Amino acid sequence: MAKKEEGYSGSIFGQLMMAIPGTIIGFTLLIALFAYFLSGGTAKTEAPAVVEAAAAKVAESVKPVAEVEVAKEEAAHVEKSGEEVVKAVCSMCHAAGLMQAPKIGDSGQWGPRIAQGYETLVKHAVEGIRSMPARGGNAELTDNEVAGAVAYMANQAGAKFDPATLKK
Repeated sequence: MAKKEEGYSGSIFGQLMMAIPGTIIGFTLLIALFAYFLSGGTAKTEAPAVVEAAAAKVAESVKPVAEVEVAKEEAAHVEKSGEEVVKAVCSMCHAAGLMQAPKIGDSGQWGPRIAQGYETLVKHAVEGIRSMPARGGNAELTDNEVAGAVAYMANQAGAKFDPATLKK
């Protein structure tokens, strides 16, 4: 018996290398033709209006949820009356007497302070004293607003201060 050569033949390998891609391409074309005939046999192209509508829908779905607008700072400061300042700022401590602040209307607590004079009380309120921060903790208050607030609180306890008489 003659022994045959073992291994692969060059022509069989070449045939396989041609048959596999050819088969894949053939099935792809067959599926494409099948889909073409099932869809009615006409090539469908989308109208430009449909494409634009789809693009608009995509743009709508990816737009931001909100936009931020930075508020502009007010140009002019509106001067508040002494009573307004007391209600907005001073009453936090002076209404309840927190941190040894003299209560509004308590002449016993305000008496010694009133005796120091209006200018001294305003100076302490503007600069701060003991537990009280400068301008009652509101740096936006003007000297006139602080002076009006001091006069309002002291007058509630019996003083006769007039903010207009304060020396500048």
